[in-house]
Amino acid sequence: MILIDDILISDDVVEQHFVCDLNACKGACCVEGDSGAPLEEDEVEILKENLDKILPYLTPEGVESIRQNGVYIVEEDDEYTGLATPLINGGACAYIHYLPDGTATCGIEKAYNDGKISFRKPISCHLYPIRIKNYDTVVGVNYDEWEICDPACSLGKKLQVPLYVFVKDALIRKFGTEFYEVLSQAAKEHQEEK
Repeated sequence: MILIDDILISDDVVEQHFVCDLNACKGACCVEGDSGAPLEEDEVEILKENLDKILPYLTPEGVESIRQNGVYIVEEDDEYTGLATPLINGGACAYIHYLPDGTATCGIEKAYNDGKISFRKPISCHLYPIRIKNYDTVVGVNYDEWEICDPACSLGKKLQVPLYVFVKDALIRKFGTEFYEVLSQAAKEHQEEK
């Protein structure tokens, strides 16, 4: 484990290799699973403010799910308790957007990429496969290993891209540049010790 201030990073974050391979998985992380993507409280307000600009990028089923459930739901299960994106009939994220080849992507991020909104997507999605968990005295930064991401692990190994490097922009967005620089140095020292 690596401790930076009150942020505790699991060894997997610096040891595992990872690069999303959308050609192989087709965005399965936006479709599979038992719950929506975790949301932070300020993200709920951002989604409410930008909903009219996001809705055109969503499927009709996604729009209907948001109309029925709202821009977020409250999740309570063994893994996570808090705010999350709603799902379409218990399956795909309501904010899903499909590319012509059937690859699932994020409608929020598509609106961002098209310059319609200034919010990229929920930080939990940007960080994935890293999951953040708040404890009493520390913030845990962990790798969420899931078999649907096996192609991403293979591609990451082939390209020799450590997980923390793959999610660099998201880690900087969440914790800041100084944190990332310290993590990079700690990761290099960790690898030298192995």
